[in-house]
Amino acid sequence: MLMAKAISMQTLQRLPLYLQHLRALPSEKEKNISAKALGNALGFGEIQVRKDLSSVSDGGKPKVGYCTKELIRDIEGYLGYDNVNDAILVGAGKLGKALLSYQGFRAYGLNIVAGFDCDSEICGADDSGKQILPLSKMENLCKRMKIELGIITVPASEAQKVCDSLVASGIKAIWNFAPIHLIVPKDVILKNENIAASLAVLSKNLSQKESLLQQI
Repeated sequence: MLMAKAISMQTLQRLPLYLQHLRALPSEKEKNISAKALGNALGFGEIQVRKDLSSVSDGGKPKVGYCTKELIRDIEGYLGYDNVNDAILVGAGKLGKALLSYQGFRAYGLNIVAGFDCDSEICGADDSGKQILPLSKMENLCKRMKIELGIITVPASEAQKVCDSLVASGIKAIWNFAPIHLIVPKDVILKNENIAASLAVLSKNLSQKESLLQQI
């Protein structure tokens, strides 16, 4: 694996796609993979794939490609997936509970240790076995377990207040699913998961495709 270096946001967003495809390959058959084969499978150009992979791995060989296992290990190491990050989630509604119970996060280095909610009636263990705790216990747990990643799945009207509480609890990175722009200190990383924006792009692309088909 290469020494960690800065890469573009576009490359960073493609690396998990490469990793997901590589993990799904039958190990007994696909011991090596070329940049061309990986690009063909995901719809990327060979040159683009080779450039992306050169940022995280030096294992590529002419006419042989990459050792699949080594490439997986290199990408996992660069993305930090080989180190599990503990996180908490605030907002144990339908979306929150779905995220709490999703086992696939572990493969990407994320472990949601507990959920929090203001509704005392839903506190306790959920169907996945994860604990849902009252918000009053959040700061103590975060500081005691040195948790730095928080996930927000509350309504938009409550999101900023929850965000402020997470920051006060020592959280350094926030994954926000609430449909609202949050204000955070400069040293806090914020990633918004805007479902409405994604749907708008999808709908627009679909309408454009239908319009083109009607013109044919």
